[in-house]
Amino acid sequence: MVGVLLAVLVVNRGQRSRASTRLADAKADARRVIERLGGQVYQLTGSDAPSRQALADAAERFTAAGSQIDQAATPAQAGLAKETALEGLYYVRAARTAMGMDPGPAVPELDGQRAAGRVSEERVIDYDGREIAASPSPSPQTPNYYPGGRVAGRPVPAGWYSEPWWRTALVAGAWGVGSALLFSSLFSGMSGVGYDSAAFESGYGDGYQDGLDAGAGDGGYDPGTADAGYDPGYGDQGGYIDPGSDGGGGFGDFGGFDGGGFDGGF
Repeated sequence: MVGVLLAVLVVNRGQRSRASTRLADAKADARRVIERLGGQVYQLTGSDAPSRQALADAAERFTAAGSQIDQAATPAQAGLAKETALEGLYYVRAARTAMGMDPGPAVPELDGQRAAGRVSEERVIDYDGREIAASPSPSPQTPNYYPGGRVAGRPVPAGWYSEPWWRTALVAGAWGVGSALLFSSLFSGMSGVGYDSAAFESGYGDGYQDGLDAGAGDGGYDPGTADAGYDPGYGDQGGYIDPGSDGGGGFGDFGGFDGGGFDGGF
C-alpha cells in the first residue's frame, strides 16, 4: 500500500511540474512579443491622424497584454496575452505604413483574421445620419485601422475606416441592433469580403465552411459551427478599452521618441 501511495505522489508531482513548465514557457513566449511591442510603441511618434491613431491602439494593446500576462494562470490565458500583443504589432505596422516607412517583418496571423477578409475598395455609405467610409489605405478621411479578426464573436474585415464601427462590441462584448445592416451596406459585393450579413451575424470564421458543407444535404447550414474559433474578446476580458477615433486620444504622441528602426523579428 505504501508503495502505491508513493507512486501516486511521484506521478502527481510530475504532472504538476510539467504543467508549471508549460505555463512558464507560454508566459515567456508571450512576454517576448509584449516586450517587442513595447519597444515599438515607445520608439515611434505618429506624424498624421492615421499613424497617431494606430499608435494609440498599439499602446492600448500593449497595456492590455501586460495586464493579461500578469494575471495568466494557464497556458491558454498566456496565449490570449500573446494574441493581444500580436494585434498591437499589426497596429505598429499600420502606423509605419501610414508614415511611408517600411512596415517591417510580417506578423503571425491573428485568430479569425483570414476568414474576416479585408477592405479591397473605397466605400462610403450613409448610415444612421452619418457617413461611414472604408478604404484599403490610410487617409485623413479613414484614420482608424483594424487588422481583421473577430470582435465579440463576429468577423471584422481588415482595413482603414472613418470611425471604429466595431468599438461598442469591442468594449461591451456584444453587437447592437443594426450592426448587420451596417455590415451589409458597407461590404456588400466587395471582393475582399467573401461572406454576407447573415454569415456576419452567425459569426463567420473558423469552422463556418465545415458547417456550411455539413448542412448542404438538408439545404442549410448549422450556424453553431461558426464559433469554432475563440474570440480574444478584449471587450469582455476586462483588459482593453478602445481609445476611440479622436486621432490618438493622447496615446499617439509619445513626446520626443525618435521613431527608430523596427525590430519586429520573432
